[in-house]
Amino acid sequence: MRHAMIMAGGAGTRLWPLSRQGQPKQLIEFIPGDDGRPRSLLEISAGRLTGLVADDHQLICTGERYRDQIEAALPAFSGERLLGEPEARDTLNAVGFTAAVLAKQDKDAVFAVLTADQLIEPADLFRKRLELGFELVEQDATRLVTFSITPTFPATGYGYVERGSPIGGLAGCVENGKQIVHRVANFVEKPPLHKAQAYVESGMFGWNAGMFVFSAKTFLSLLEKHQPDAHAGLVTIQDAWGTDDQGRVLNEVYPTLPKISVDYGIMEPASKDPSVTIAAVEMDVKWLDVGSWPSFFETLEGGETGHKQAGPGVAVFHDGERSAVYNDDPTHTVALLGCDDLIVVHTGKATLVMPASRAQDLKQLRDGVPGDLR
Repeated sequence: MRHAMIMAGGAGTRLWPLSRQGQPKQLIEFIPGDDGRPRSLLEISAGRLTGLVADDHQLICTGERYRDQIEAALPAFSGERLLGEPEARDTLNAVGFTAAVLAKQDKDAVFAVLTADQLIEPADLFRKRLELGFELVEQDATRLVTFSITPTFPATGYGYVERGSPIGGLAGCVENGKQIVHRVANFVEKPPLHKAQAYVESGMFGWNAGMFVFSAKTFLSLLEKHQPDAHAGLVTIQDAWGTDDQGRVLNEVYPTLPKISVDYGIMEPASKDPSVTIAAVEMDVKWLDVGSWPSFFETLEGGETGHKQAGPGVAVFHDGERSAVYNDDPTHTVALLGCDDLIVVHTGKATLVMPASRAQDLKQLRDGVPGDLR
Protein backbone atom coordinates (compact mmCIF):
# COMPACT_ATOMS: atom_id res chain seq x y z
CA MET A 1 0.00 0.00 0.00
CA ARG A 2 0.97 3.63 -0.40
CA HIS A 3 2.35 5.68 2.46
CA ALA A 4 4.04 9.06 2.79
CA MET A 5 6.48 10.44 5.35
CA ILE A 6 7.33 14.11 5.83
CA MET A 7 10.79 14.70 7.29
CA ALA A 8 10.49 17.55 9.78
CA GLY A 9 13.62 17.30 11.87
CA GLY A 10 15.63 20.32 10.69
CA ALA A 11 16.81 22.87 13.23
CA GLY A 12 16.42 25.82 10.85
CA THR A 13 19.63 27.52 11.96
CA ARG A 14 19.72 29.74 8.84
CA LEU A 15 16.32 31.20 9.82
CA TRP A 16 17.52 32.34 13.25
CA PRO A 17 16.36 34.25 15.28
CA LEU A 18 12.76 33.44 14.27
CA SER A 19 13.66 29.75 14.28
CA ARG A 20 15.08 28.86 17.68
CA GLN A 21 15.72 25.91 19.93
CA GLY A 22 12.28 24.66 20.84
CA GLN A 23 10.69 26.47 17.89
CA PRO A 24 11.89 24.82 14.67
CA LYS A 25 11.35 26.48 11.31
CA GLN A 26 8.81 23.89 10.13
CA LEU A 27 6.38 25.00 12.86
CA ILE A 28 6.72 28.78 12.47
CA GLU A 29 3.57 30.28 10.96
CA PHE A 30 5.22 32.82 8.66
CA ILE A 31 4.24 31.84 5.11
CA PRO A 32 1.36 34.06 3.91
CA GLY A 33 -1.71 32.13 2.77
CA ASP A 34 -4.19 33.15 0.09
CA ASP A 35 -6.70 33.96 2.83
CA GLY A 36 -4.21 36.13 4.69
CA ARG A 37 -3.62 33.59 7.47
CA PRO A 38 0.06 32.71 7.84
CA ARG A 39 0.85 29.01 7.73
CA SER A 40 3.76 26.82 8.75
CA LEU A 41 5.86 24.95 6.23
CA LEU A 42 4.77 21.68 7.85
CA GLU A 43 1.08 22.51 7.48
CA ILE A 44 1.62 23.37 3.81
CA SER A 45 3.57 20.15 3.20
CA ALA A 46 0.86 18.02 4.80
CA GLY A 47 -1.82 19.76 2.76
CA ARG A 48 -0.16 18.74 -0.50
CA LEU A 49 -0.87 15.07 0.29
CA THR A 50 -4.64 15.52 0.32
CA GLY A 51 -6.26 13.05 -2.04
CA LEU A 52 -2.99 11.31 -2.87
CA VAL A 53 -2.31 9.12 0.18
CA ALA A 54 -4.89 7.95 2.70
CA ASP A 55 -4.87 10.14 5.81
CA ASP A 56 -3.96 7.26 8.13
CA HIS A 57 -1.00 6.38 5.90
CA GLN A 58 0.61 9.81 6.25
CA LEU A 59 3.46 10.11 8.77
CA ILE A 60 5.75 12.82 10.12
CA CYS A 61 9.27 11.95 11.27
CA THR A 62 10.66 14.56 13.63
CA GLY A 63 12.45 15.00 16.92
CA GLU A 64 10.51 13.49 19.82
CA ARG A 65 10.94 16.79 21.66
CA TYR A 66 8.66 18.45 19.09
CA ARG A 67 5.83 15.92 19.51
CA ASP A 68 3.60 18.10 21.70
CA GLN A 69 3.98 21.13 19.42
CA ILE A 70 3.21 19.15 16.26
CA GLU A 71 0.23 17.38 17.80
CA ALA A 72 -1.13 20.76 18.90
CA ALA A 73 -0.59 22.35 15.47
CA LEU A 74 -1.65 19.32 13.38
CA PRO A 75 -3.83 17.10 15.63
CA ALA A 76 -4.25 14.44 12.92
CA PHE A 77 -0.55 13.62 13.24
CA SER A 78 -0.47 12.10 16.68
CA GLY A 79 0.31 8.74 18.24
CA GLU A 80 1.66 6.27 15.69
CA ARG A 81 1.44 8.80 12.86
CA LEU A 82 4.33 10.71 14.39
CA LEU A 83 7.69 8.93 14.43
CA GLY A 84 9.72 10.64 17.13
CA GLU A 85 13.52 10.47 16.89
CA PRO A 86 15.25 10.51 20.30
CA GLU A 87 17.91 12.65 18.63
CA ALA A 88 18.66 13.74 15.06
CA ARG A 89 20.81 11.21 13.15
CA ASP A 90 20.51 12.72 9.64
CA THR A 91 18.21 11.76 6.81
CA LEU A 92 19.40 8.18 6.18
CA ASN A 93 18.11 7.10 9.56
CA ALA A 94 14.88 9.09 9.34
CA VAL A 95 14.10 7.25 6.09
CA GLY A 96 15.39 3.92 7.41
CA PHE A 97 13.34 4.30 10.62
CA THR A 98 10.23 4.86 8.50
CA ALA A 99 11.03 1.91 6.21
CA ALA A 100 11.57 -0.40 9.20
CA VAL A 101 8.26 0.56 10.86
CA LEU A 102 6.27 0.36 7.62
CA ALA A 103 7.79 -2.96 6.53
CA LYS A 104 6.72 -4.52 9.82
CA GLN A 105 3.15 -3.32 9.33
CA ASP A 106 2.86 -3.80 5.56
CA LYS A 107 5.20 -6.14 3.67
CA ASP A 108 4.34 -4.41 0.37
CA ALA A 109 4.70 -0.84 1.66
CA VAL A 110 5.69 1.79 -0.90
CA PHE A 111 6.36 5.19 0.63
CA ALA A 112 7.12 8.72 -0.48
CA VAL A 113 9.76 10.73 1.38
CA LEU A 114 8.96 14.45 1.44
CA THR A 115 10.40 17.40 3.32
CA ALA A 116 8.81 20.08 5.48
CA ASP A 117 10.73 23.08 4.12
CA GLN A 118 9.65 23.37 0.48
CA LEU A 119 7.08 25.47 -1.32
CA ILE A 120 5.81 23.83 -4.52
CA GLU A 121 3.33 25.21 -7.03
CA PRO A 122 1.07 24.20 -8.62
CA ALA A 123 0.09 21.53 -6.09
CA ASP A 124 -1.93 19.62 -8.69
CA LEU A 125 1.13 19.06 -10.86
CA PHE A 126 3.14 17.99 -7.82
CA ARG A 127 0.49 15.38 -6.97
CA LYS A 128 0.44 14.15 -10.57
CA ARG A 129 4.21 13.62 -10.58
CA LEU A 130 4.19 11.97 -7.16
CA GLU A 131 1.44 9.66 -8.38
CA LEU A 132 3.73 8.68 -11.28
CA GLY A 133 6.53 8.02 -8.80
CA PHE A 134 4.32 5.62 -6.88
CA GLU A 135 3.32 3.84 -10.09
CA LEU A 136 6.95 3.39 -11.14
CA VAL A 137 7.86 1.67 -7.85
CA GLU A 138 4.65 -0.37 -7.78
CA GLN A 139 5.48 -1.61 -11.29
CA ASP A 140 9.05 -2.52 -10.28
CA ALA A 141 9.99 -2.60 -6.60
CA THR A 142 13.72 -2.43 -7.44
CA ARG A 143 13.29 1.16 -8.61
CA LEU A 144 14.29 4.08 -6.45
CA VAL A 145 12.49 7.21 -7.61
CA THR A 146 13.79 10.72 -7.16
CA PHE A 147 12.41 13.99 -8.52
CA SER A 148 14.24 16.48 -10.73
CA ILE A 149 13.16 20.13 -10.62
CA THR A 150 13.50 22.06 -13.86
CA PRO A 151 16.16 24.70 -12.98
CA THR A 152 15.43 28.39 -13.53
CA PHE A 153 18.94 29.68 -12.80
CA PRO A 154 22.42 28.22 -12.13
CA ALA A 155 22.02 27.64 -8.38
CA THR A 156 25.19 26.71 -6.49
CA GLY A 157 23.38 25.82 -3.26
CA TYR A 158 21.42 22.87 -4.68
CA GLY A 159 22.42 19.39 -5.78
CA TYR A 160 21.85 18.36 -9.41
CA VAL A 161 20.53 15.21 -11.10
CA GLU A 162 21.84 14.28 -14.56
CA ARG A 163 19.37 12.56 -16.86
CA GLY A 164 20.35 9.31 -18.58
CA SER A 165 18.40 6.93 -20.79
CA PRO A 166 14.56 7.15 -20.89
CA ILE A 167 12.30 4.85 -18.88
CA GLY A 168 8.94 3.83 -20.32
CA GLY A 169 6.24 1.29 -19.64
CA LEU A 170 3.70 3.68 -18.12
CA ALA A 171 1.47 6.18 -19.87
CA GLY A 172 2.66 9.00 -17.62
CA CYS A 173 6.31 8.59 -18.62
CA VAL A 174 5.63 10.73 -21.68
CA GLU A 175 3.59 13.89 -21.44
CA ASN A 176 2.64 16.07 -24.41
CA GLY A 177 5.25 14.25 -26.45
CA LYS A 178 8.01 14.90 -23.89
CA GLN A 179 9.82 12.15 -22.01
CA ILE A 180 9.72 13.00 -18.30
CA VAL A 181 11.18 9.85 -16.71
CA HIS A 182 14.86 8.91 -17.12
CA ARG A 183 17.48 6.81 -15.45
CA VAL A 184 19.78 8.89 -13.26
CA ALA A 185 23.21 9.15 -14.87
CA ASN A 186 24.86 11.10 -12.07
CA PHE A 187 24.30 13.04 -8.85
CA VAL A 188 26.30 16.25 -8.33
CA GLU A 189 26.40 18.11 -5.02
CA LYS A 190 26.41 21.94 -4.97
CA PRO A 191 28.64 22.70 -7.98
CA PRO A 192 30.66 25.90 -8.49
CA LEU A 193 28.99 28.59 -10.59
CA HIS A 194 30.69 27.78 -13.91
CA LYS A 195 29.60 24.14 -13.67
CA ALA A 196 26.07 25.07 -12.59
CA GLN A 197 25.81 27.34 -15.63
CA ALA A 198 26.97 24.52 -17.90
CA TYR A 199 24.45 22.12 -16.35
CA VAL A 200 21.53 24.48 -16.89
CA GLU A 201 22.58 25.28 -20.45
CA SER A 202 22.92 21.58 -21.33
CA GLY A 203 19.27 20.88 -20.54
CA MET A 204 20.31 17.49 -19.13
CA PHE A 205 20.33 18.41 -15.44
CA GLY A 206 17.69 19.25 -12.87
CA TRP A 207 17.82 20.32 -9.25
CA ASN A 208 17.73 17.47 -6.76
CA ALA A 209 14.49 18.02 -4.84
CA GLY A 210 15.37 15.67 -1.97
CA MET A 211 12.06 13.82 -2.44
CA PHE A 212 11.84 10.09 -3.12
CA VAL A 213 9.57 7.08 -3.51
CA PHE A 214 10.84 3.70 -2.25
CA SER A 215 9.70 0.18 -1.60
CA ALA A 216 10.30 -0.26 2.14
CA LYS A 217 11.60 -3.80 1.55
CA THR A 218 14.05 -2.65 -1.16
CA PHE A 219 15.29 0.25 0.93
CA LEU A 220 16.05 -2.02 3.89
CA SER A 221 17.83 -4.47 1.58
CA LEU A 222 20.05 -1.68 0.24
CA LEU A 223 20.64 -0.45 3.77
CA GLU A 224 21.85 -3.91 4.78
CA LYS A 225 24.22 -4.00 1.78
CA HIS A 226 25.62 -0.47 1.89
CA GLN A 227 25.13 0.68 5.51
CA PRO A 228 25.16 -2.50 7.62
CA ASP A 229 25.63 -0.75 10.97
CA ALA A 230 22.57 1.43 10.44
CA HIS A 231 20.62 -1.57 9.20
CA ALA A 232 21.47 -3.66 12.27
CA GLY A 233 20.32 -0.93 14.63
CA LEU A 234 17.11 -0.25 12.75
CA VAL A 235 16.23 -3.95 12.62
CA THR A 236 16.64 -4.07 16.39
CA ILE A 237 14.21 -1.16 16.66
CA GLN A 238 11.88 -2.89 14.17
CA ASP A 239 11.84 -6.10 16.23
CA ALA A 240 10.81 -4.16 19.34
CA TRP A 241 8.26 -1.98 17.55
CA GLY A 242 4.74 -2.55 18.83
CA THR A 243 5.95 -4.31 21.98
CA ASP A 244 6.35 -3.10 25.55
CA ASP A 245 10.06 -2.57 24.80
CA GLN A 246 9.45 -0.19 21.89
CA GLY A 247 10.33 3.05 23.68
CA ARG A 248 13.29 1.67 25.62
CA VAL A 249 14.92 0.07 22.56
CA LEU A 250 14.34 3.15 20.40
CA ASN A 251 15.91 5.44 23.01
CA GLU A 252 18.88 3.11 23.50
CA VAL A 253 19.63 2.20 19.88
CA TYR A 254 18.69 5.22 17.75
CA PRO A 255 21.36 7.58 19.17
CA THR A 256 24.05 5.00 18.27
CA LEU A 257 23.18 4.92 14.55
CA PRO A 258 25.89 6.30 12.21
CA LYS A 259 25.04 9.84 11.16
CA ILE A 260 24.82 10.11 7.36
CA SER A 261 22.47 11.51 4.73
CA VAL A 262 20.29 9.34 2.52
CA ASP A 263 21.99 10.84 -0.54
CA TYR A 264 25.48 9.76 0.51
CA GLY A 265 24.46 6.61 2.36
CA ILE A 266 22.07 5.04 -0.18
CA MET A 267 21.49 7.02 -3.37
CA GLU A 268 25.16 7.36 -4.37
CA PRO A 269 26.11 3.69 -3.84
CA ALA A 270 22.79 2.60 -5.36
CA SER A 271 23.66 4.53 -8.53
CA LYS A 272 26.44 1.95 -9.05
CA ASP A 273 24.41 -1.05 -7.85
CA PRO A 274 23.14 -3.20 -10.79
CA SER A 275 20.39 -4.72 -8.64
CA VAL A 276 18.38 -1.47 -8.64
CA THR A 277 17.42 1.35 -10.98
CA ILE A 278 17.29 5.00 -9.96
CA ALA A 279 14.61 6.84 -11.91
CA ALA A 280 14.22 10.62 -12.02
CA VAL A 281 10.77 12.10 -12.62
CA GLU A 282 10.88 15.65 -13.95
CA MET A 283 8.87 18.25 -12.06
CA ASP A 284 8.36 21.45 -14.01
CA VAL A 285 7.04 23.31 -10.98
CA LYS A 286 7.81 26.47 -9.09
CA TRP A 287 9.95 25.07 -6.29
CA LEU A 288 11.56 26.87 -3.39
CA ASP A 289 13.57 25.37 -0.56
CA VAL A 290 12.85 27.76 2.31
CA GLY A 291 16.04 27.15 4.22
CA SER A 292 17.34 30.70 4.61
CA TRP A 293 16.16 34.29 4.89
CA PRO A 294 16.86 35.11 1.21
CA SER A 295 14.81 32.09 0.12
CA PHE A 296 11.97 33.12 2.44
CA PHE A 297 11.92 36.64 0.99
CA GLU A 298 11.71 35.13 -2.49
CA THR A 299 8.14 34.17 -1.57
CA LEU A 300 7.20 37.88 -1.29
CA GLU A 301 6.63 40.64 -3.83
CA GLY A 302 8.82 43.73 -3.64
CA GLY A 303 7.99 47.34 -4.43
CA GLU A 304 9.63 49.56 -7.03
CA THR A 305 12.88 49.65 -5.05
CA GLY A 306 12.82 45.90 -4.41
CA HIS A 307 12.40 46.31 -0.65
CA LYS A 308 10.34 43.58 1.02
CA GLN A 309 8.74 43.24 4.42
CA ALA A 310 6.88 40.58 6.38
CA GLY A 311 5.62 39.88 9.86
CA PRO A 312 3.06 41.66 12.04
CA GLY A 313 5.39 44.58 12.86
CA VAL A 314 6.12 47.75 10.88
CA ALA A 315 9.04 48.29 8.50
CA VAL A 316 9.94 51.66 6.95
CA PHE A 317 12.42 52.13 4.10
CA HIS A 318 13.93 55.37 2.75
CA ASP A 319 16.23 55.25 -0.26
CA GLY A 320 18.36 52.20 -0.88
CA GLU A 321 17.34 49.08 -2.78
CA ARG A 322 16.53 45.38 -2.31
CA SER A 323 16.57 45.26 1.48
CA ALA A 324 14.20 43.04 3.45
CA VAL A 325 12.74 43.14 6.96
CA TYR A 326 10.89 40.54 9.01
CA ASN A 327 9.47 42.23 12.10
CA ASP A 328 7.77 39.87 14.54
CA ASP A 329 6.77 42.57 17.03
CA PRO A 330 3.60 44.58 16.23
CA THR A 331 4.63 47.23 18.79
CA HIS A 332 8.03 47.81 17.19
CA THR A 333 9.12 49.68 14.05
CA VAL A 334 12.22 48.79 12.03
CA ALA A 335 13.49 51.69 9.89
CA LEU A 336 16.18 51.45 7.20
CA LEU A 337 17.81 54.53 5.66
CA GLY A 338 19.87 54.23 2.49
CA CYS A 339 20.45 50.49 2.89
CA ASP A 340 21.10 48.18 -0.06
CA ASP A 341 20.79 44.36 0.02
CA LEU A 342 20.38 44.22 3.79
CA ILE A 343 18.32 41.72 5.78
CA VAL A 344 16.93 42.63 9.19
CA VAL A 345 14.99 40.18 11.37
CA HIS A 346 13.54 41.49 14.62
CA THR A 347 11.93 39.32 17.31
CA GLY A 348 11.12 39.85 20.96
CA LYS A 349 14.40 38.21 22.03
CA ALA A 350 16.93 38.95 19.31
CA THR A 351 17.59 41.15 16.27
CA LEU A 352 19.62 40.06 13.26
CA VAL A 353 21.24 42.48 10.79
CA MET A 354 23.25 41.06 7.89
CA PRO A 355 24.10 41.61 4.23
CA ALA A 356 21.99 39.26 2.10
CA SER A 357 25.22 37.90 0.62
CA ARG A 358 26.29 36.53 4.03
CA ALA A 359 23.13 34.51 4.69
CA GLN A 360 24.92 31.18 4.25
CA ASP A 361 27.18 32.08 7.21
CA LEU A 362 24.31 32.58 9.64
CA LYS A 363 24.75 29.13 11.18
CA GLN A 364 28.23 30.09 12.39
CA LEU A 365 26.87 33.26 13.98
CA ARG A 366 23.99 31.41 15.58
CA ASP A 367 26.36 28.80 17.03
CA GLY A 368 28.19 31.59 18.86
CA VAL A 369 25.01 32.93 20.50
CA PRO A 370 24.54 32.01 24.19
CA GLY A 371 22.60 28.75 24.46
CA ASP A 372 19.40 30.16 25.96
CA LEU A 373 19.10 32.67 23.08
CA ARG A 374 19.73 30.26 20.16
